[in-house]
Amino acid sequence: MSEQNHQTETWQPETLAVRAGAVRSQFGENSEALFMTSSFVFESAAQASARFVGEEPGNIYSRFTNPTVTMFEERLAALEGAEQCVATASGMSAILACVMGLLKAGDHIVASRSIFGATINLFNNVIKKFGVETTYVSATDATEWQAAVRPNTRLFFLETPSNPLTEISDIAAIAAVAKGCGALLAVDNCFCTPILQRPLELGADIVIQSATKYIDGQGRVLGGAVLGNRKLMEPVFGFLRTAGPTLSAFNAWILLKGLETLKVRMDAHSANALELARWLEAQPNVARVFYPGLPSHPQHQLAMKQQKSGGGIVSFEVASSPGGGKEAAWRVIDNTRMISITANLGDTKTTITHPASTTHGRIAPEARAAAGITDGLIRIAVGLEAVVDIQNDLARGLG
Repeated sequence: MSEQNHQTETWQPETLAVRAGAVRSQFGENSEALFMTSSFVFESAAQASARFVGEEPGNIYSRFTNPTVTMFEERLAALEGAEQCVATASGMSAILACVMGLLKAGDHIVASRSIFGATINLFNNVIKKFGVETTYVSATDATEWQAAVRPNTRLFFLETPSNPLTEISDIAAIAAVAKGCGALLAVDNCFCTPILQRPLELGADIVIQSATKYIDGQGRVLGGAVLGNRKLMEPVFGFLRTAGPTLSAFNAWILLKGLETLKVRMDAHSANALELARWLEAQPNVARVFYPGLPSHPQHQLAMKQQKSGGGIVSFEVASSPGGGKEAAWRVIDNTRMISITANLGDTKTTITHPASTTHGRIAPEARAAAGITDGLIRIAVGLEAVVDIQNDLARGLG
């Protein structure tokens, strides 16, 4: 394998997304190669030994070393401005690897109460078994983060924009609180990707990505990533090497192809989402729209300072009707004919879901209420179709 001439420090995001991390074999392929192998052959027993103990760099076993996965890791690290990326099998396994690699029994997490429902379940039902407790606070009030700090607090965890209400956390302000108490700040950057937001530049220590979403961009494969400096990533990689929540070579290859069009897609998603959000605000049967690109969003100014655009997620509450909010929301969803009814997001195809009964359905009702997730709330992940067709599809249920 021969490395290309990388000038990543001067390249723009569009170029990084296409070129960073690429290597060529002796065959001189232009498109990144897919290495479908479980293990790698050594020239001698001595070389095998040197590889296993880390005296010689090189591939060993695809659970933790694979050239295609490495290319994806290096490209995503370049885009996020991170020293190292550890790729994982999914976004949730990225969070698991981060926590298991960096924390120990007796440690404490402070997390936004507006994080993804599966992340709450991971913290409450899995991580807690290993002696790590979590306190949940406001995504938008940095003083709550300060008040929740304990002597054993080791990690702050947030996602911004949040799922599904697109609340915007002030990364720099919360990073300052974390640094003041000696904790690490991890930011789930799934909704924005590094094209729209770079949390490490704002003071975060760790970035989490669910590559399943916008990085793939077409709903094809699962993938995740943990990114940060090399010292922090060493124990995260150690967990991956031993426990094996590994990104497959095939999925890494698909994600590499997804990264090539990430900038173009994120710009288009954002433009479509803003147009749809403005339309929704004008609909009489829509009580409220949640989108960071709208001036009506509570953290609009912060979003425009912290992000390059509003992103592709729009949530809205259907106006109350006989039967309650859930009935009205389900009527809108069930009357769609084009939009995909699925909880996934980040696809070229627009998707629609009812968070209270899907993505956040397994968390306690009081936790949903505290996070502002009502029965009338609908989340739209705006795709790349013509916006007028998305509007017409929603209009049937809103009429």
